[in-house]
Amino acid sequence: MKQHILLIEDNDEIRENTSEILELANYKVTVAENGKVGVAKAMTEKPDLIICDIMMPVLDGYGTLHLLSKNDELNCIPFIFLTAKSDRADLRKGMEMGADDYITKPFTDLELLNAIERRLKKVKQFQKQYTADAEGMRQLIRDMQVMPDLTTIADNQPESSYHKKQTIYSYGQHPKKLYFLKSGKVKTFVSNEFGKDLTIGLYSSGDFFGYTALLEGELYKETAEAIDNVVVSEIPIESFEKLLYYNKDATRKLIQLLANNITEKEKQLLDIAYDSLRKRVASALITLHKKYCQPNEENFSIQISREDLANIAATATESLIRTLSDFKHERLIDINGSKITILNEQKLMNMLN
Repeated sequence: MKQHILLIEDNDEIRENTSEILELANYKVTVAENGKVGVAKAMTEKPDLIICDIMMPVLDGYGTLHLLSKNDELNCIPFIFLTAKSDRADLRKGMEMGADDYITKPFTDLELLNAIERRLKKVKQFQKQYTADAEGMRQLIRDMQVMPDLTTIADNQPESSYHKKQTIYSYGQHPKKLYFLKSGKVKTFVSNEFGKDLTIGLYSSGDFFGYTALLEGELYKETAEAIDNVVVSEIPIESFEKLLYYNKDATRKLIQLLANNITEKEKQLLDIAYDSLRKRVASALITLHKKYCQPNEENFSIQISREDLANIAATATESLIRTLSDFKHERLIDINGSKITILNEQKLMNMLN
């Protein structure tokens, strides 16, 4: 289906020529001769993108953008100003009001089409759904093409190595870096006043972590620890902030991603409160499977301490050991030292409460 563009332009010649260019580029085009007519057509047509002149009779471009921004159904439509003005103050005013881009007259066909394609591509990225975990964060950063790309920065940073059980950052510290895990496994956890730990995040090679405190501008609310020997790149906070200030679509999506992450944490708390011990242990094993299983791995295996697994399942180590023994007896898992192999993923996933 053709993407729909609303063109608001008072000059007959420019409106006709621009409309013809867009139609030749396989866009559906609706035209309006002033802002008042344009707003009315936007409400009925719901275009995918709006191109609007600034200097127009009846209602100018600024007034048009203002009215559209007040409408919940229209304020997310990409808006590009078409203007003969080159004064930076006028352009800045439009961008501060919420315009996504501007094209200065006279313009070439290529300039026009490239500006449109860029905005529509960003809309498509914004509509993409990301998982509420570190992989979702990594995919978001990759899709938004931040300059410079954080993954590229991570590859060029000095590497730091941490041994098994070594702390990477601690609760209460000031965040100064974004961490990129190059190899190994990392967990984040919180502790209560009695020293009981609860694992709230699991990370593997290619994941970013430690970004929530950077976004909040507050101290770390959890501790990050190496599950095994790991190698990380530590990205300066300035590079991460470019994600927030360079691309407003990326910032908006980050907020959505973090909101989804909060939903996941709420679900984890509900599971802890209401799930049986067997179901919590089964869920912990499935969580590890989803996070660390390699492609084409027939029976997923992982070496993990009983203490770490108990922290994921939110139970005492002794209770975990007894439950694992039951699962082994039921042929759901196999145990060889610290190595656990899942034999029946489906039954663990469908464990009754």
